[in-house]
Formats: sequence, C-alpha cells, structure tokens
Amino acid sequence: MLGDVSGVAKIYLVTGKTDMRRSIDGLMAIIRDTYQMDPYANALYLFCGKRCNTIKALYFDKDGFCLIYKRLDSEGRFQWPRNAAEVRAITRQEFRWLMEGLSIDQPKAIRPVPKNSNKVF
Repeated sequence: MLGDVSGVAKIYLVTGKTDMRRSIDGLMAIIRDTYQMDPYANALYLFCGKRCNTIKALYFDKDGFCLIYKRLDSEGRFQWPRNAAEVRAITRQEFRWLMEGLSIDQPKAIRPVPKNSNKVF
C-alpha cells in the first residue's frame, strides 16, 4: 500500500534544515552524496523544512521511491532537532512522538539497555 512504512527496518532523521523544494532525486542525492548512505536500503529518511511545519519522508518500496509530504495546518510545528546537519537513527517510538508534535528527546522516557551491556543490578 502506498505510504505504508510499517515494513521499513530503520528510520533516519536528517537533522537541521532541508530545502523542501527538493524532489525525490534531490533528497536521494543528500542521502547518497552528503551522508554516504544507500537510498535503496530498507529505510525511511525524514527531512524537515526551515519553518518546521513540513516533513518529507523518502523510502524505496521494492519497485520505486515513495515520497510522503506532511504539512501541518495553522501554527503547528514539528519538534525537529536543529543541531548540525547529520543523520540520526530513531526508533519507532521516537517517530510516533515526532508525528504527534512531541520532541524525540523525551527526558523521562525509559531507554533500552544495549545488548552488550555488562551492568549488574
């Protein structure tokens, strides 16, 4: 189904500001040339505009690219990280928070423990 991102393995957020006039080819170039990542990977790449009211999502769906565009009505703004331009992997929970208008950096959220952690409680 067009726009169904439930099958993607990873979700990446491109922090900073992205020129929202870019189309599929322009966003692919950012992924490939700026961050040396594979735009054909089973991943969802998220981009945000300067005013933080629009998001573009790009992913490869077996036979072609899907570009999803979301613009918030009224005065709504996404809580988008504006630190230096980088690619940041986010969890599905963080993706839900972002789509609900929350910050992906929830200070009171329980964080998963890394698998190779040797902490004894």
